Parts: sequence; C-alpha cells; structure tokens
Amino acid sequence: MRKSLLFTFFVLAALFMTLPMEKAEAAPTLKVGSTVGDVWDLQFRLNILGYYQQKPDGVYGLRTSDAVRRFQTSYGLPPDGVTGPKTWRVLKRISVNQKELDIMAKIIHGEARGESYKGQVAVGAVVMNRVKSPLFPNNVTAVVFEPRAFTAVDDGQYWLTPNSTSYRAAIDAIRGWDPSGGALYYFNPDTATSAWIWSRPQLLKIGKHIFCS
Repeated sequence: MRKSLLFTFFVLAALFMTLPMEKAEAAPTLKVGSTVGDVWDLQFRLNILGYYQQKPDGVYGLRTSDAVRRFQTSYGLPPDGVTGPKTWRVLKRISVNQKELDIMAKIIHGEARGESYKGQVAVGAVVMNRVKSPLFPNNVTAVVFEPRAFTAVDDGQYWLTPNSTSYRAAIDAIRGWDPSGGALYYFNPDTATSAWIWSRPQLLKIGKHIFCS
C-alpha cells in the first residue's frame, strides 16, 4: 500500500511538472480605434489625474491619444499616444480606478472627516505615499486593508458613507497635493498608545494629526 501511494505521488508530480505554467496576463496595448473595456479604465485614470477632460466613453479616440501623450511627456515616457506596458506601469502606480477612488474617499472620511480640508488631503497623501514606497504594498486596496494600518478600518468607521468633500480630498491627493510633507504615518497624540509611533521622526502637525516619516 505504501509503495502504491508513493508511485501515485511521483506520477502526479511528474504530470504537474509537464503542465504549461500559466503566464501573468500582459498589460493591454491600447491605441486609436481600441474599444475594449480597458479603455474605460484608462480614461478614468487620466480623468482623475486631470489629463482627460471628457467623460469616459470607452472609445480610444484622438482626445484619449492626446491625453496619453501629455501624460507620457510629464513622466518621461516616449510620447507616442499609445498605451503600452510601460505607460500602464507608471499610470497604475500613481493613479486609481473607480473602486480605489471609493476606498480612498472612505478612508479619508473615516479617519479625518472632522479635520480641515488640508488635513483630509494629508491623510489621502499618506495613502498615496505608501503606495509609492517599497516599504508598503503597491496599490491602494492593499495599503488601506493592511492589518492594523488604519484605525478607521479596525473600528468600522471606514464603512461610513463618504461625502463629496472626502472625494475631492482623495482626488487632490491622487493628483499630487501632499500637505503631509511626504509622510508615511500619522497619529493623534491625544489617543495614541503605541510607543513605536511616538518614536517616528515627526514632520508637522495638521489639526489633531501629527505626520511622521
């Protein structure tokens, strides 16, 4: 019986080794005339960043191509108006899709709805700074839901319905306004109990939050 099980194991292992490995899906290359679903995502991201002024329509026309070209110029990419893997890589690192925008607005509302507008943008900026930092996950969803990263997620305030101000603050943070001074952390000194967070180099204070590197 033991020999039979071992034989079966080695047969299955050998079969597994011969199966073709599934390759990661390559980023789609989009150009004038493309109408696939990824065009909607592209236009949404460019709109959030301020490069595409029209409402997304899913059609890669001359206006989309021009928006891509201006984005590429801003980030040192060949300005050919074609959205290939390199353009996608940069775009996804600094922008968000609709779901991620909603997450940004919720975390800002949950963490800082009683703060000034500048303070709300600063909280959003910390999220974006983490996305861009090698010390944290490289997308908004993973950053926000990293265990014990944000009090609002832990105590449920994240699930409150964000208002229009929270969305505006999220967009301003995504577009690069960073009142936090490049902070990766922040805390409320009146409620913080972690000795570790007090040890972080403090950059500035906005409202009730101290922002740290």
